[in-house]
Amino acid sequence: MPALIDKLLSPSLKTALNVVAVPAFNDNYLWLIHDGIHAAVVDPGDAKPILAALDTHGLALAAILLTHHHADHAGGVQTLLQHFNVPVFGPAREAIAGVDTPLREGDRASIAQLGLTLTVLDAPGHTSGHIAYIAAEQHWLFCGDTLFAGGCGRLFEGSPQQMVDSLAKLSQLPGDTLVYCAHEYTMSNLRFALAVEPDNAALVARIAREQAKRDRQQPTVPSTIDLENATNPFLRYQQPTIVAALHAHGRLQQADPVAAFAALREWKNDFK
Repeated sequence: MPALIDKLLSPSLKTALNVVAVPAFNDNYLWLIHDGIHAAVVDPGDAKPILAALDTHGLALAAILLTHHHADHAGGVQTLLQHFNVPVFGPAREAIAGVDTPLREGDRASIAQLGLTLTVLDAPGHTSGHIAYIAAEQHWLFCGDTLFAGGCGRLFEGSPQQMVDSLAKLSQLPGDTLVYCAHEYTMSNLRFALAVEPDNAALVARIAREQAKRDRQQPTVPSTIDLENATNPFLRYQQPTIVAALHAHGRLQQADPVAAFAALREWKNDFK
């Protein structure tokens, strides 16, 4: 009997984890990682839809994970803490009310109730202290507003060099890593990508697939690292076709990779 008990309790038989998208505001996705009993929430900008999702799925909150300080990512923390006494993980380089476990690159966020350990990467650029979480066993990436499906975050606080370095880290993750970004910006991003790289066959095919999802009112995320490397101009900014497009549109005068990235981001800022 003890051997049977040991087998039943072995890690290989533990309940599988799932990720649920919780829509919020106009285009945010708040992410619930759960095992059917407990859940961790990533970037709860609004507590109300999270509380509703927890109730709907019969889940108890076990942890809060934050990527950066913007209100649409952290605005629901205080309300959630009124309902649940849970740890709040967040970036060590940003002051966010409620964070009791500050993290930086190389740290781990362990959530015992889920049997889940996430590793942390510094990913500044969008904000100065932005971090990302990687669930290596599950091949999941929670990247906040650093990497989007088909795009990347605006540079509100960080520099082009910081964002280049952050995106380079993410682009080198295993190709099948699922990219759980925080906004439904995909079609807008891909329209820009097509203007930059119109002859990219993988991009053309992706646009058709993603538009079909939106027509069915389905999320376009998560994507994958492989897909982003093949179609996202902000990971492909050194491609000769993209550099040529920047020159052709009068956006780039120098042969420098970081300058090319910065010019591409500025072009996206102005793109209609």
